[in-house]
Amino acid sequence: MAKNTATRAKENQERKITFKNKEHEKFYYTYLSKCRYQDSYHKALVYCLGLSEDTRRNINQIYDFETGYIKTECLQEGWQTSGSEKIVRIAFNLYTDGTPTTDEYDDTEEQVVETRLYSVSDIFCTGDARYFWEAIKIRYPDYCYYVDWEAMFYAEN
Repeated sequence: MAKNTATRAKENQERKITFKNKEHEKFYYTYLSKCRYQDSYHKALVYCLGLSEDTRRNINQIYDFETGYIKTECLQEGWQTSGSEKIVRIAFNLYTDGTPTTDEYDDTEEQVVETRLYSVSDIFCTGDARYFWEAIKIRYPDYCYYVDWEAMFYAEN
């Protein structure tokens, strides 16, 4: 007897993570173990922050492992590149479900400009977009699981 769709989908939720390179994978497992929790918020955060050498090297300027707080001021630091800024923004967004660096600005126009930097069109215009999608799958496993619809169709018929 064929399993129902919900059962098969649940089984497929345990999926293999795609890493950019060996350094990214090593960083992920090393720093995830330093997090207070091993939930999807922390997994997505650490996955993103391991994507570039810049964010790996400056991890302690981005995130406080003791308190669990992100350090929004890191986006103003001199080591940041346009690529590392995108990585930090998507990491912060997946971790907080918001645009936390917007609060760094008092001026409304500056807040609007900063908020726009979290848009899909701004963040995903990078060679790391593939890995950003992977981070979304890590953060939202209940909604982004892989289902082989064709195999399910043929198994039921």
